Amino acid sequence: MNKADPETLLARAIAPQRPAVRAGMLCAAVAAVAGVCLLGLSGWFITGAALAGLGGVLVAQSYNYMLPSALIRLLAILRTASRYGERYYSHKAALLALATVRARLFDAILAARDARAWSAGEAVAGLVQDIGALEDRLVRKPALPAALAGGGAGLALTLLAGPWAALALLAILILLPWAALRLSPPMLNRPAAELAGALGRLKTDMIGYAQASPEIVAYGMAPALQQALEAEARTADRARLRLARGEALIGGLLTLGGGVAMAAALLLSDGPLPLRVLAALASAGAVESLGALVRGIMRDAVVGAGLERLRALAAQGEAGPASMAVEGLAGETLELPTPSGPLLLKAGERLAIIGPSGSGKTRLAEGLAGIRPQEGGGIRIDGHALADLPPDQVRALFALSPQEGGLLSGTVLDNLRLARPGIPEAEMWEALEAASLAQEVRAMPDGLNQWLGDGGMRLSGGQRKRLSIARALLAGRRWLVLDEPSEGLDAATEARLMRGLDGWLRRTGAGLILITHRPAPLALCERRFDLGAAASGN
Repeated sequence: MNKADPETLLARAIAPQRPAVRAGMLCAAVAAVAGVCLLGLSGWFITGAALAGLGGVLVAQSYNYMLPSALIRLLAILRTASRYGERYYSHKAALLALATVRARLFDAILAARDARAWSAGEAVAGLVQDIGALEDRLVRKPALPAALAGGGAGLALTLLAGPWAALALLAILILLPWAALRLSPPMLNRPAAELAGALGRLKTDMIGYAQASPEIVAYGMAPALQQALEAEARTADRARLRLARGEALIGGLLTLGGGVAMAAALLLSDGPLPLRVLAALASAGAVESLGALVRGIMRDAVVGAGLERLRALAAQGEAGPASMAVEGLAGETLELPTPSGPLLLKAGERLAIIGPSGSGKTRLAEGLAGIRPQEGGGIRIDGHALADLPPDQVRALFALSPQEGGLLSGTVLDNLRLARPGIPEAEMWEALEAASLAQEVRAMPDGLNQWLGDGGMRLSGGQRKRLSIARALLAGRRWLVLDEPSEGLDAATEARLMRGLDGWLRRTGAGLILITHRPAPLALCERRFDLGAAASGN
C-alpha cells in the first residue's frame, strides 16, 4: 500500500487521537446503556404506578415511587452527559485527524509530475466532499461499542421477563445488521458512485464556466451552458433519489425490527405486566441502539466511493518511477538540448527563448517549473536529467510566472504570500516596484489589503500578469522563468517593467529564462535560442 493511500493516511492521522476516540467510544457505550435502561425503567414505573392506583388507596400509598423516579432522573442526566461527551470526543478526533489527511493529500497532489492531471473541480470534490465522507466514518466509530452495550443492556433487562423474549431479541439484534450488510452494497453502491461522479463533474463545469464567464456572456452561450448544467444536476438528483430510497428501505427495516422486538417481548414474556412492559421497551431501546451502526453500514457505500476517488487523487503523486532527491542540487548549471549540442547556462545568466506559436516554448517553461513531466534526459540541472529529479526539488529551483497568471480570491497580500511564507511587506513593495505595479497598488483603497477577485476589485490582464511576476520574484529561486511577461502592456509600462526586472536580477543574481514574442524584453538577455528553428533542424 503506498504511503499516500487515504486509508493509510487516515490510520496514521488518527493514531495521535486514539485517547479521544476511546473516550468517545466509552461515552457512546454509557449513553446506549443509560438510554435502554431509562426506557425500560420508565415503562416499568408508569405501568406499576398505574396498577398501584387501580389497587386502591392503601396500595397507592405503599407504592415506592421515590427510588425509581430518582433512578430515572439519574439515567436521564447520565445519558445526556455521555451523549455530549461522545459527540465532543468523536468530532474532536475526526476534525483533527482529517486536517492532517487533507494536508497530506494536498501534498500528494503537489508531488505529481503533471500538476495539470486533475481539474480544479475534481480536486475540490476530493479534498472537500470525499474527505467529508471520511469524517462521517470517524464520527461513527463509537457506533459499534454503543450497539454492543445497548444490545447487552436490552438483553439483560428482557431476560428478567423470560428467556424466550431474550432469545427473540437476540435473533433480531443479529438479523438487522446482517440484513443491512447484505442489502447495502447492491442497493447503495451504484447510486453513491453515480452521485459522487455527477457532483464532481458539476463542480468541474461550474468552476470552468465561472472562470470563463466574460466570454460566455459575450458569445451568448449562457442559455446552452445552463441547460448542460441543469442536465448534470438532474443526473445527480436521480442518483441522490435512488440513494435515499435505498437508505429509507433499510432504515424501515430497523423500525420494523423495533416493533417486532416489542411485540415479541410482550407475547413471550411470562412475568407480571410491569415486567413485560419493561422488557418490551428495553427491546425497543436495544434495537434503537443499532441505529448508528446500521446508518454507518449504509454510509459505507458513499465512503467507499469517496475512498476510490481519493486513491486515484493520491496516486497521481506516486505515478511513474520513484525519484531520489539529489543532495546538493543548487541549479548552478542548466543544459537545454539543441540540434548542435547542449546549450549550457550558468547561474545568473539570461536566455531568451523565441519561436513561433506552437513550437513548445510554454511546454518548456512548464517543464522547467516542474509542473509538466519531461521525458528523456535532454534538460539537465547540475548534470542531472530533469526527468529523473523529484518534482518538488525541481520546483525549488525555478520560479515561474506563466502566460496566464492565476490569482486567488483574496487580498494582494494573500496572493504575494503564495511565493513563500513570512515575506515582510517592505520586500513585497520592492517586488511590486520591480514589476511596475507598486504605484497602482498604492492607489487602491486598501493597498496591500485590497480584496481581489469575487466580491472585490477586478484586475486587468496586464495587472494580473505583473502581480504574477512580483510573486515569482518574491519566491527567491535560483532561476526565474517568465512566459510572455509584457503581454498586454503598453510601451511605457513595458519599458518600466524591463528596467525593474533588470535591476532585480542584478541585485539577486538570479538566472532568467525568458519566453517572448515581443522585441523589447529581448534586451534583458545576453543570449537567444530559437526553439522553432531547433525544432525544424535549421
